[in-house]
Amino acid sequence: MVQKTEADLKSSLKSLEETLNLYFGKKAPALPTNIKELIVNLAPYLAILGVILSIPAILAILGIGAAFAPWGMMGGWATGRIFWGTGYYINMAFLIVIVILQALSISGLMKRTKAGWNYMFYASLVGVLQNLILFNLGGLIIGGAISFYCLFQVREYYK
Repeated sequence: MVQKTEADLKSSLKSLEETLNLYFGKKAPALPTNIKELIVNLAPYLAILGVILSIPAILAILGIGAAFAPWGMMGGWATGRIFWGTGYYINMAFLIVIVILQALSISGLMKRTKAGWNYMFYASLVGVLQNLILFNLGGLIIGGAISFYCLFQVREYYK
């Protein structure tokens, strides 16, 4: 049963990747080659920078979150926002997953392997899911479109 679910997940992700590639990689206006090469060359260093900057932020937010957790779950300063405390923990969980996926992608991005690109793709999917769950429509539409556009424009560089 578990293997069938895992196979279904893999085929669903592959189907989603092909659909997104059709719209963001093939039908969307292509970036100039020099811009694509710049993105590919900078991607591992931007991932490293993102991970380095996120770790202290996660630790600081967890510390601050622990201090203010009792008020956050009751609504805290965000009067009228029922799910503020829950949203905080959902954001933290997604942030940790995204940082882990970005950290896993660094080696592959340096070597220009498909595995490195896949980890960045998964990180983008997790970000889109985060925005969907938290009803952040601006982040969902704009952030998702920009990340998928950039990813699928340079997909051919990763083998």
